[in-house]
Amino acid sequence: MQKLRVGIVGTGMAFEKLHLPAYRKLQDRFEITALCDADRFKAERWAGNLGLAASAVEDDAVALARRPDVDVVDIMVPIEANYPVTEAVASVIAGTRKAILAEKPLAATPDQLDGARTLAQRFDVPILVAENYRYSEEMDRIRDLVRQERVGPAVYFIQNRVSDFPARMWANHFAGRDWRQHPDFPGGQILDTALHDLAGLRHVFGPIHQVQAFGVPQDDDFSPYAVLQANLLFTSGLTGHFTFFGAGKETQRPLIGLRIFGTHGEIFLEERWAGTINVAHYDGTSEQIPYEPAKGYTNELLNLHKALTGQEAISVPPELEVGDVATVFALIRSARERRVVTLDEARVYQPA
Repeated sequence: MQKLRVGIVGTGMAFEKLHLPAYRKLQDRFEITALCDADRFKAERWAGNLGLAASAVEDDAVALARRPDVDVVDIMVPIEANYPVTEAVASVIAGTRKAILAEKPLAATPDQLDGARTLAQRFDVPILVAENYRYSEEMDRIRDLVRQERVGPAVYFIQNRVSDFPARMWANHFAGRDWRQHPDFPGGQILDTALHDLAGLRHVFGPIHQVQAFGVPQDDDFSPYAVLQANLLFTSGLTGHFTFFGAGKETQRPLIGLRIFGTHGEIFLEERWAGTINVAHYDGTSEQIPYEPAKGYTNELLNLHKALTGQEAISVPPELEVGDVATVFALIRSARERRVVTLDEARVYQPA
């Protein structure tokens, strides 16, 4: 099996807790050969941990991308740096056989949406955006259940997502990073976290046509709203309600979670770590469908390897992920302006 050589840009928590475990599961397909970080000492420490020579450490992403022993550049930088770093890397590997694994959101501001949308085409570089909710086993299975009309045609859904950012700020958690607590990009935690849920909903139901959102403002830097509630109208005609509460806890069990109501029953996912999707039918029967949680990180790497070895297409290219990001910006705009916002259907990317 062909092994792809990976250069890591950013050796922080996303690398340690998310990407590295997936690479270790797929050692027959990937090999980490080079690293760089704004903190060179951190990159050198990781090089030692991985058994790499000091020469494997570079000072910046462009130098790393130019290395002859790098086939894939995996970029894990703060959100505000995603687009400029990814664009810089794409520009220096244009015309080569190299590829990019980019973190979400690829566009950190509305002004970056068009550039991010066309990035792969402009430089003729394969780019996979690591939106793990689009690769997770649970969302794939729910999408299949909806398409198969296991509970009849879907009529509507509700999803309630709760994330206790204030508590996590004081723990060894992603929220403990200063650039997340005082973000240099609009939306803060909504763009960083709620983006996952909206990507998952679009993965199941397709593109969104219109949004109507209301928010509870707060003074904390990490998010303009403590709560954001939205009605979503999909291009298919399906409607549903999404709530993101980023400053508290949901203490009752079962959690509200994601509930999809069909003409003959209901699909229920309590939370992404539940390990079971519950399906209840109007005739009184039920099903419990098991899945492996947090498999999205491995699945996105498998898709990248298969795409670069000619076995399948990239499932989440920039064009698709930019639609997720545009949805977040539309929600924030709707809440701010107190009106319905229509997404640009002419730019909706439909995967094959």
